[in-house]
Amino acid sequence: MAPEQYRPTEEVLRRVQCEFLEMPGLRLTGAQARRMWGLEAATCDALLGVLVDAKFLFKTRDGAFMRVEHAAPVKATFRTRYLGAA
Repeated sequence: MAPEQYRPTEEVLRRVQCEFLEMPGLRLTGAQARRMWGLEAATCDALLGVLVDAKFLFKTRDGAFMRVEHAAPVKATFRTRYLGAA
């Protein structure tokens, strides 16, 4: 099955946040996140970047992403710099 080819929306952001909230300790690399949510690399990188900037996720030393322990769902939006990166 090929990954979906679209830009992340608020719905996708909420879905990803819910996954991290429902599974405490969830730790995903970028590749694992792409497979889990069926996203292309640039889209997934942008999504993870937005959630890191919003202090919902943090990136570990080895490149995995985890939820900040005190994080609650945030209203995150994409900025042009993420959408333009390829």
